[in-house]
Amino acid sequence: MESNRKIITPGETIVKGEEFLPGEGTRREKEDIVASRYGLTDISEKLVRVIPLSGVYTPRRGNVIIGEVVDITFNGWLIDFGGSNNGFLSIMECPRFINKDELQETFDFGDLIVAKVMGVKAKGIDLTVRIRGLGKLEEGSVIKINPNKVPRVIGKEGSMVNVIKDAAGCEITVGQNGLIWVSSNSIDNEIKARKIVGFICENSYTEGLTDKVKEFASKLGEEK
Repeated sequence: MESNRKIITPGETIVKGEEFLPGEGTRREKEDIVASRYGLTDISEKLVRVIPLSGVYTPRRGNVIIGEVVDITFNGWLIDFGGSNNGFLSIMECPRFINKDELQETFDFGDLIVAKVMGVKAKGIDLTVRIRGLGKLEEGSVIKINPNKVPRVIGKEGSMVNVIKDAAGCEITVGQNGLIWVSSNSIDNEIKARKIVGFICENSYTEGLTDKVKEFASKLGEEK
Protein backbone atom coordinates (compact mmCIF):
# COMPACT_ATOMS: atom_id res chain seq x y z
CA MET A 1 0.00 0.00 0.00
CA GLU A 2 1.35 3.39 -1.00
CA SER A 3 1.82 6.09 1.60
CA ASN A 4 -0.18 9.28 1.31
CA ARG A 5 1.63 11.87 -0.74
CA LYS A 6 1.10 15.59 -1.01
CA ILE A 7 3.04 18.56 -2.29
CA ILE A 8 4.90 20.34 0.50
CA THR A 9 6.93 23.56 0.72
CA PRO A 10 10.00 24.30 2.89
CA GLY A 11 9.09 25.01 6.50
CA GLU A 12 5.78 23.16 6.44
CA THR A 13 5.12 20.50 9.06
CA ILE A 14 4.67 17.07 7.50
CA VAL A 15 3.85 15.02 10.60
CA LYS A 16 3.94 15.36 14.38
CA GLY A 17 5.30 12.77 16.77
CA GLU A 18 8.63 11.55 18.08
CA GLU A 19 8.02 8.10 16.61
CA PHE A 20 8.68 9.48 13.11
CA LEU A 21 12.21 9.73 11.76
CA PRO A 22 13.41 12.60 9.52
CA GLY A 23 14.72 11.41 6.18
CA GLU A 24 15.99 13.06 3.03
CA GLY A 25 14.63 16.58 2.53
CA THR A 26 13.31 16.90 6.08
CA ARG A 27 14.42 17.98 9.54
CA ARG A 28 13.11 17.64 13.09
CA GLU A 29 11.84 20.64 15.03
CA LYS A 30 10.89 19.42 18.51
CA GLU A 31 8.10 16.89 17.85
CA ASP A 32 7.52 17.99 14.26
CA ILE A 33 9.08 16.65 11.07
CA VAL A 34 9.42 19.70 8.81
CA ALA A 35 10.12 19.91 5.07
CA SER A 36 13.45 21.47 4.13
CA ARG A 37 12.73 21.53 0.39
CA TYR A 38 9.84 21.72 -2.06
CA GLY A 39 8.56 18.36 -3.17
CA LEU A 40 6.34 15.39 -2.52
CA THR A 41 5.97 13.88 0.95
CA ASP A 42 6.69 10.20 1.38
CA ILE A 43 6.08 8.32 4.64
CA SER A 44 7.19 4.72 4.78
CA GLU A 45 7.51 2.72 8.00
CA LYS A 46 7.83 5.89 10.12
CA LEU A 47 10.58 7.30 7.86
CA VAL A 48 9.56 10.68 6.46
CA ARG A 49 11.19 12.19 3.39
CA VAL A 50 10.50 14.72 0.66
CA ILE A 51 10.92 13.68 -2.97
CA PRO A 52 11.95 16.73 -5.03
CA LEU A 53 9.73 17.49 -8.01
CA SER A 54 12.40 19.24 -10.02
CA GLY A 55 16.15 19.53 -10.13
CA VAL A 56 19.24 17.84 -11.55
CA TYR A 57 20.82 14.51 -10.82
CA THR A 58 23.29 14.38 -7.94
CA PRO A 59 25.52 11.28 -8.18
CA ARG A 60 25.72 9.03 -5.14
CA ARG A 61 27.82 6.00 -4.42
CA GLY A 62 25.89 2.86 -5.30
CA ASN A 63 23.64 4.50 -7.91
CA VAL A 64 23.09 2.70 -11.20
CA ILE A 65 23.28 5.11 -14.14
CA ILE A 66 23.13 5.05 -17.91
CA GLY A 67 25.62 7.06 -19.95
CA GLU A 68 27.29 7.46 -23.32
CA VAL A 69 30.95 6.91 -24.14
CA VAL A 70 32.28 10.31 -25.23
CA ASP A 71 36.04 9.78 -25.02
CA ILE A 72 38.62 7.00 -24.72
CA THR A 73 41.82 7.46 -22.72
CA PHE A 74 44.86 5.21 -22.40
CA ASN A 75 43.32 3.39 -19.43
CA GLY A 76 39.55 3.77 -19.67
CA TRP A 77 36.51 5.60 -20.96
CA LEU A 78 34.83 8.94 -20.22
CA ILE A 79 31.08 8.60 -19.80
CA ASP A 80 28.56 11.41 -20.24
CA PHE A 81 25.71 10.74 -17.80
CA GLY A 82 24.15 14.21 -17.87
CA GLY A 83 26.06 15.63 -14.92
CA SER A 84 28.26 18.70 -14.75
CA ASN A 85 31.30 16.45 -15.24
CA ASN A 86 31.82 13.13 -17.00
CA GLY A 87 32.20 9.81 -15.25
CA PHE A 88 35.30 7.64 -15.65
CA LEU A 89 35.27 3.89 -16.24
CA SER A 90 38.69 2.31 -15.76
CA ILE A 91 39.69 -0.86 -17.59
CA MET A 92 40.31 -2.27 -14.10
CA GLU A 93 36.57 -1.99 -13.44
CA CYS A 94 35.57 -4.32 -16.28
CA PRO A 95 34.67 -7.98 -15.68
CA ARG A 96 37.49 -9.32 -17.84
CA PHE A 97 41.09 -8.40 -18.63
CA ILE A 98 41.35 -5.80 -21.40
CA ASN A 99 44.53 -4.84 -23.23
CA LYS A 100 45.04 -1.11 -23.57
CA ASP A 101 44.94 -1.45 -27.36
CA GLU A 102 41.51 -3.11 -27.22
CA LEU A 103 39.58 -0.35 -25.48
CA GLN A 104 37.65 0.70 -28.56
CA GLU A 105 36.66 -2.90 -29.24
CA THR A 106 35.12 -3.13 -25.77
CA PHE A 107 33.30 0.22 -25.58
CA ASP A 108 33.38 2.56 -28.56
CA PHE A 109 32.40 6.21 -29.02
CA GLY A 110 28.63 6.60 -28.80
CA ASP A 111 28.05 3.30 -27.01
CA LEU A 112 25.51 3.36 -24.20
CA ILE A 113 26.47 1.60 -21.00
CA VAL A 114 24.81 0.93 -17.67
CA ALA A 115 27.25 1.29 -14.80
CA LYS A 116 27.38 1.65 -11.03
CA VAL A 117 28.77 4.68 -9.23
CA MET A 118 31.78 3.49 -7.26
CA GLY A 119 32.97 6.85 -5.97
CA VAL A 120 32.08 10.53 -6.19
CA LYS A 121 34.76 13.19 -6.64
CA ALA A 122 34.69 16.95 -7.12
CA LYS A 123 35.52 16.67 -10.82
CA GLY A 124 33.53 13.57 -11.69
CA ILE A 125 32.57 10.08 -10.64
CA ASP A 126 34.27 6.69 -10.82
CA LEU A 127 32.24 3.90 -12.39
CA THR A 128 32.29 0.12 -12.46
CA VAL A 129 30.71 -2.53 -14.70
CA ARG A 130 32.16 -5.53 -12.87
CA ILE A 131 28.76 -6.46 -11.47
CA ARG A 132 26.42 -8.79 -13.35
CA GLY A 133 23.85 -6.96 -15.44
CA LEU A 134 26.08 -3.95 -16.08
CA GLY A 135 27.93 -3.07 -19.27
CA LYS A 136 27.06 -2.20 -22.85
CA LEU A 137 23.42 -1.75 -23.82
CA GLU A 138 22.88 -3.22 -27.24
CA GLU A 139 19.66 -2.71 -29.20
CA GLY A 140 16.90 -0.52 -27.83
CA SER A 141 16.04 3.11 -27.23
CA VAL A 142 16.46 5.62 -24.43
CA ILE A 143 13.81 7.63 -22.60
CA LYS A 144 14.93 10.75 -20.75
CA ILE A 145 12.98 11.88 -17.69
CA ASN A 146 13.50 14.21 -14.75
CA PRO A 147 15.86 12.33 -12.38
CA ASN A 148 13.54 13.11 -9.50
CA LYS A 149 10.80 11.07 -11.15
CA VAL A 150 12.98 7.95 -11.11
CA PRO A 151 11.78 6.61 -7.72
CA ARG A 152 8.19 6.62 -8.98
CA VAL A 153 9.16 4.84 -12.21
CA ILE A 154 11.05 2.19 -10.24
CA GLY A 155 8.40 1.81 -7.54
CA LYS A 156 8.80 0.08 -4.21
CA GLU A 157 11.34 -2.73 -4.64
CA GLY A 158 11.00 -2.42 -8.41
CA SER A 159 7.24 -2.95 -8.44
CA MET A 160 6.48 -0.24 -11.02
CA VAL A 161 9.23 -1.43 -13.36
CA ASN A 162 7.67 -4.88 -13.28
CA VAL A 163 4.28 -3.39 -14.16
CA ILE A 164 5.82 -1.68 -17.20
CA LYS A 165 7.69 -4.85 -18.25
CA ASP A 166 4.56 -6.99 -18.02
CA ALA A 167 2.30 -4.46 -19.75
CA ALA A 168 4.65 -3.50 -22.57
CA GLY A 169 6.59 -6.72 -23.06
CA CYS A 170 9.93 -4.90 -22.84
CA GLU A 171 13.25 -5.20 -21.09
CA ILE A 172 13.82 -2.03 -19.06
CA THR A 173 16.83 -0.61 -17.24
CA VAL A 174 16.30 2.55 -15.19
CA GLY A 175 19.25 4.83 -14.46
CA GLN A 176 19.15 7.02 -11.38
CA ASN A 177 20.31 9.87 -13.63
CA GLY A 178 16.97 9.90 -15.45
CA LEU A 179 17.86 7.81 -18.50
CA ILE A 180 15.75 4.71 -19.12
CA TRP A 181 16.74 2.05 -21.63
CA VAL A 182 13.91 0.11 -23.27
CA SER A 183 14.39 -2.89 -25.54
CA SER A 184 11.92 -5.15 -27.35
CA ASN A 185 11.66 -7.05 -30.62
CA SER A 186 8.61 -4.89 -31.36
CA ILE A 187 8.71 -1.13 -31.91
CA ASP A 188 5.06 -1.00 -30.83
CA ASN A 189 6.05 -2.42 -27.45
CA GLU A 190 8.77 0.21 -27.03
CA ILE A 191 6.27 2.94 -27.88
CA LYS A 192 3.85 1.49 -25.33
CA ALA A 193 6.57 1.51 -22.68
CA ARG A 194 7.32 5.15 -23.48
CA LYS A 195 3.67 6.07 -23.06
CA ILE A 196 3.46 4.30 -19.69
CA VAL A 197 6.63 5.97 -18.43
CA GLY A 198 5.25 9.33 -19.58
CA PHE A 199 2.01 8.66 -17.73
CA ILE A 200 3.91 7.84 -14.54
CA CYS A 201 5.95 11.04 -14.76
CA GLU A 202 2.88 13.19 -15.42
CA ASN A 203 1.03 11.66 -12.48
CA SER A 204 3.92 11.08 -10.08
CA TYR A 205 2.29 13.17 -7.35
CA THR A 206 -0.98 11.21 -7.26
CA GLU A 207 -1.97 8.55 -4.73
CA GLY A 208 -2.65 4.98 -5.78
CA LEU A 209 -0.41 5.42 -8.80
CA THR A 210 0.23 1.71 -9.35
CA ASP A 211 -3.46 0.97 -9.93
CA LYS A 212 -3.79 4.00 -12.20
CA VAL A 213 -0.80 2.84 -14.25
CA LYS A 214 -2.27 -0.66 -14.60
CA GLU A 215 -5.55 0.83 -15.78
CA PHE A 216 -3.75 3.11 -18.26
CA ALA A 217 -1.68 0.21 -19.59
CA SER A 218 -4.79 -1.92 -19.96
CA LYS A 219 -6.43 0.76 -22.10
CA LEU A 220 -3.32 0.94 -24.26
CA GLY A 221 -3.60 -2.79 -24.79
CA GLU A 222 -7.13 -2.35 -26.08
CA GLU A 223 -6.09 0.19 -28.70
CA LYS A 224 -6.00 -1.07 -32.26
